[in-house]
Amino acid sequence: MVARTGLYTLLAANVAVVTAFFFQSGLASNALLLLGRLTGLYAALLMAFQLLLVARLPWLDHRIGMDRLTSWHRWVGFGLLWSLLGHGVFITFGYAQSSSMDPVSQLVDLAETVEGVLRAIVALVLIIVIGAVSARWARRRLAYETWHFIHLYTYVAVVLAFTHQVAVGTTFTTNSTATAYWYALWGVALGSVFVGRLVLPLWRNLRHQLRVSAVVPESDNVVSVYITGRDLDKLPARAGQFFLWRFMTKGRWWQANPFSLSAAPDGRSLRLTAKAAGDGTKALRHLKVGTRVFAEGPYGAFTTMHRTRPDALLIAGGVGVTPIRALLEDLHGHAAVIYRVATDQDAVLYDELRELAHAKGAHLFLVSGPATPDKLAPAELTRLVPDIADRDVYVCGPPGMTGAVLRTLRDLDVPKQQIHFERFSLAG
Repeated sequence: MVARTGLYTLLAANVAVVTAFFFQSGLASNALLLLGRLTGLYAALLMAFQLLLVARLPWLDHRIGMDRLTSWHRWVGFGLLWSLLGHGVFITFGYAQSSSMDPVSQLVDLAETVEGVLRAIVALVLIIVIGAVSARWARRRLAYETWHFIHLYTYVAVVLAFTHQVAVGTTFTTNSTATAYWYALWGVALGSVFVGRLVLPLWRNLRHQLRVSAVVPESDNVVSVYITGRDLDKLPARAGQFFLWRFMTKGRWWQANPFSLSAAPDGRSLRLTAKAAGDGTKALRHLKVGTRVFAEGPYGAFTTMHRTRPDALLIAGGVGVTPIRALLEDLHGHAAVIYRVATDQDAVLYDELRELAHAKGAHLFLVSGPATPDKLAPAELTRLVPDIADRDVYVCGPPGMTGAVLRTLRDLDVPKQQIHFERFSLAG
């Protein structure tokens, strides 16, 4: 909560600062140019904030969670797209109004005669393309690696937009205080990305030298991979978190897959458990002992760090059981565990869960059957765990199941601060 409030406050404060600089820089010759300048400044601010959201800084990620940061990133991205479109349209029509040229001719004239405008147009086209492939209908049709590669052009767009702002931005050219502010803002944003996405992962992997130590089939389509390395007791991983894993084999080293830890870190080894859902996950079964591993993380706020009650309820769906199993190992106080699967045969790691629940005095419920009727409806959850409103509730599973359980928890008046969730898209 403190981290979220801090981010909101930071953004609001910067909006106020940017607005003040806007009014200090003087008014434009017409209202359209005025709107164009203002939307351009807000777009620049959103772009810098967007970089902060994707920087994967541990302090933010462990308190807010990549699940929520990813959601914010998506919505800020669409806000950025519309701000940039507004900036381009308002500026073009504003100058066209002053020069009596038609908008298309005016845009061509600006691109040919004003430094930085052509770079801004290229940046806008890149943002439009990235926004298009981020739409749900397009995202579902693209491989993760393709989508990720296209997103890398965001950094090209950022550089082009920044140089455009330096060249023609009124707050850069007329106000030294504003110039210092914008350089500091972009420096912090780009520096955060550099540290969080490059420096920290490289340093951790050089330090820990991760390798595959064992590959254990759990069922026909589920496999566990054990990983060892140096000084793992100094790796700040917690039960419930996940890594982006790259297994350094021919043809696979460039693929990164998010898998949760399926056992609490013990300082000696790490374990992930995955269900075959594509070529990348199917290939895990054929990994050889000794294969080098490059891991980015740990990521996620789905940990005991945010506990508010002494007792807990853990609800897992499908392979979303992996972080739930790790959390159960790490929890103190009484725990109840509900494992939702289509059939009993789909209950991955169930024997481990049962032994662990017995050792910790936890109650374990295996709930199987078709999706309808809803076996995790309010009446059913209350029957299984009568004191649910007095517990922290952790939920991890496919998006459909997770959404349904979250609605049920709201119906049962479970306080929002006691609900912790991770969607299968990141946890699986």
